[in-house]
Amino acid sequence: MSRTLDHLLDRNVAWADAKTRHDPEFFRRMEAQQTPHYLWIGCSDSRVTANDVLGLDPGEVFVHRNIANIVHTSDLNILSVLAFAVEHLRVQHVIVCGHYNCGGIVRALSDERGAMLDHWLQPVTVLYRKHRAVFDAMAPHVRLDRLCELNIEMQVRRLAATPIIENAWARGQELHLHGWIYAIGDGLIRDLGPHLSSISERDNLRALDECVLAPSTPVIRAHRPAASCCGGQCGGGHDAG
Repeated sequence: MSRTLDHLLDRNVAWADAKTRHDPEFFRRMEAQQTPHYLWIGCSDSRVTANDVLGLDPGEVFVHRNIANIVHTSDLNILSVLAFAVEHLRVQHVIVCGHYNCGGIVRALSDERGAMLDHWLQPVTVLYRKHRAVFDAMAPHVRLDRLCELNIEMQVRRLAATPIIENAWARGQELHLHGWIYAIGDGLIRDLGPHLSSISERDNLRALDECVLAPSTPVIRAHRPAASCCGGQCGGGHDAG
């Protein structure tokens, strides 16, 4: 097995050549500044890359990724990214995007404990165990999908509770939070919610514990319904397709 990665360097050269062939000023623009409108907080899964699934060029989305797209308010990494995006880049949208069949959520559903990963996943594990009777009444694939969805809703709420977001809203900065979920099997993002643009909207959200009991079918962009499962308060929707 080769100890070098020349094949990846060759792919980089081919990519850069293709970019400049179609747009000679592309890299000059990239070098001058980055002005993204979006911060993407996603999972580290190698199959879910923000620019690719959104169809955006480099420079159009600022990205933070970790296992199971969790917002730990003690994590200096995510807080630094968030502060830079909101206060310096002045992004207008922060998207928490997880995905179905997430390996981190699979782990949170298991009874294995003790690894470093379990400390990271503890908020999801606690939610599952608190409502274990509800989750365990579901078929295994439904249980996994639903916990993936609820994890995203939890992280949007956690994001909205950070002083970074609160301060931005308090000073009148336009800033919108979104909860999305991606299906690797078809390449489509589902609009899960919640969508928050102010402290009052955050404070009026239905409790996450109530959303555990509510059915949810997140919305594919082409199938946008008139109403959602919790009156728009827990972020679910009904797919009309």
